[in-house]
Amino acid sequence: MTQITLSSKIYADTLIRLGQDGSVSFDEILENLENIQKICASSNELVSVLQNPTISIDTKNSIIDEVFSQNIDDKIKNFLKIIIDKKRFNEFNSIVSSFKAELDKINNIKHVEIISAINLDDNTKQVILTKIENKIQKQVIANWTVDNSIIGGLVIKFDDNIIDSSLKQKLEKLSKI
Repeated sequence: MTQITLSSKIYADTLIRLGQDGSVSFDEILENLENIQKICASSNELVSVLQNPTISIDTKNSIIDEVFSQNIDDKIKNFLKIIIDKKRFNEFNSIVSSFKAELDKINNIKHVEIISAINLDDNTKQVILTKIENKIQKQVIANWTVDNSIIGGLVIKFDDNIIDSSLKQKLEKLSKI
């Protein structure tokens, strides 16, 4: 998980304002950011050059123009140049994470981890999702995992909340009595 810094939030807010202005859609911004991440993930050399303080800004800007001119909107490319100029490229993944979090707030989306003891069928999953969505009044995107050590029931995690209705947890409570 990427640590989100205060400066990352500030840069992400800039991207949010860019999307709200309507010159580039939120989806286009996200697609551009993810393309940059993919390109950087495939080239450690590129990342090293962009983070190297001994390489001039002009050289880095030329590299940005050459590498990203085909795949990236000009506004996002200029944003990338700004964070490189401000020596914040090392926070790029944090900026993307912060942007995604802000986008989720705008779209009223909550990411939830749901742990069950067994694989659940699609119908059961949908019933659970509907109950959670009604409870928290947000669209839920679930990450489903199976952990047979909880014996039965569910463990639901989101933000700093853990709703543990597992049989394991209930047995632990009983053993403390």
